[in-house]
Amino acid sequence: MALRVYNTLSHEKELFSPVKPGEVGIYLCGPTVYKESHIGHAVGPVIFDAIKRYLTYKGYKVRWVVNITDVEDKIIDEAAKQGCGVYELAERIARSYRDALAQLGVRSIDDMPKASEHIPEIISMIERLIEKGFAYAVSGDVYFDVSKDDDYGKLSNRKVDDQAGQREIVSGAKRNPSDFALWKASKPDEPDDICFASPWGRGRPGWHIECSAMSMKYLGESFDLHGGGMDLIFPHHENEIAQAESYSGKPFAKYWAHNGLTRLNTKKLSKSDPEMQKILEKMTLSHLLKHYGGELLRFFLLSTHYRRPIEFSDEELASKKKGLDTFYRLIDRVERASGRSPYDDLPTLHKPQLDKYDERYHALVESILAQRTRFLDAMDDDFNTAGAISVLFQTAGIINKFMDQHAVETTMSDELRELALAATRTLVEDGRILGLFEEPPKAAASGGDSLTGGLLDLFVQLRNDAKNEKNYTLADKIREQLTDMGVTLEDRPDGTHWRIG
Repeated sequence: MALRVYNTLSHEKELFSPVKPGEVGIYLCGPTVYKESHIGHAVGPVIFDAIKRYLTYKGYKVRWVVNITDVEDKIIDEAAKQGCGVYELAERIARSYRDALAQLGVRSIDDMPKASEHIPEIISMIERLIEKGFAYAVSGDVYFDVSKDDDYGKLSNRKVDDQAGQREIVSGAKRNPSDFALWKASKPDEPDDICFASPWGRGRPGWHIECSAMSMKYLGESFDLHGGGMDLIFPHHENEIAQAESYSGKPFAKYWAHNGLTRLNTKKLSKSDPEMQKILEKMTLSHLLKHYGGELLRFFLLSTHYRRPIEFSDEELASKKKGLDTFYRLIDRVERASGRSPYDDLPTLHKPQLDKYDERYHALVESILAQRTRFLDAMDDDFNTAGAISVLFQTAGIINKFMDQHAVETTMSDELRELALAATRTLVEDGRILGLFEEPPKAAASGGDSLTGGLLDLFVQLRNDAKNEKNYTLADKIREQLTDMGVTLEDRPDGTHWRIG
């Protein structure tokens, strides 16, 4: 199945064909760094990290750029409230954001340019737009004249005069109400270090021009995939297209991919919404990573198709934890049966291996390979990570059923154990295309230190002793306390096993 991508520009799924054969350029609008990032700010990076991983798996050479907006009114206002410098605040928030992304497994970003470091490129672009008659200067401000762009509105299908929600502070005399700021003159009370010299006087760039200038610097005037949240379609991305294509005379981004927004009780998360402030304090990435861990949050975000809204709640996270535990239990089961970890660099299943195994087991190999095809088909269908994860669940079920039918834990057959291990290793490899299963979950055999492991073994033994003495109240209390501490107990025929997480 060939890769097809839903293009917001055409409102259709299109066959993916890069501008340059074999190479893909991706630009994702990053955060405005003025307050601690919340779960909504992780959605785009996690999704596009999975997209880059999949495109790389398919053989493309991918360059992925995520910008940092560190010159903006909200940053100036927040820095004044905190009594610190604008760049001090911006760098502190940006550093925290980068650390959070690393914990979420987002490690494939190639460039994270800052707006403040690309002022020459922005000024040069504005000068060219003025020369070509698409922009004009008024009292130190520079505006893009939307009446000069015949295609304006083609991404959002909105009228030229509909600029509701635009972020720029209006100053100067605009020719048209819909014109948007490319450059904003300095205000008397603004910090000097966020004001830059320009042909129009000291000032700073507008929001939209930053992304156009940076994306074209790193990816060229025409590149493949531009992404961001659906709330950016208008006016931000619409204005990006207008100024970029007016500047270059070429198509800007070939495909536009917009992820659904994160919602809590059907309300969009927003750092600027006063009603959300207290809630967002408990939904910052640093808080959530501390309590849930990176892999669970990543699994949670990828379990919904990227174009659909993500409904955030403790109940949803608990549900996803149970789902992720399905894979952890299987991996632990296979490791105990085979004596080797599916996380290790071991062989996976391939079609030519059929003759290697007894005919009775060919069905398993064929079934696992069929599941891999379904997994790849899901990803080829507009990067459907939710569909791909569904296939992983089916694969886990197939392996568990095989192990049950052939009593793999108690058999003396090395062939059966090798098959179960190779099948699970195949599942792990598919999961890694999504950025999952990169490291073993914290457990006695893979991550817990010897002291922790010894103490937990002691608690398990105390619980088992209590059960043997029919002191079920004490046994249940020990289990409940361990659960509250994040330790999962599993009673199996070969004994009680524990796992952290």
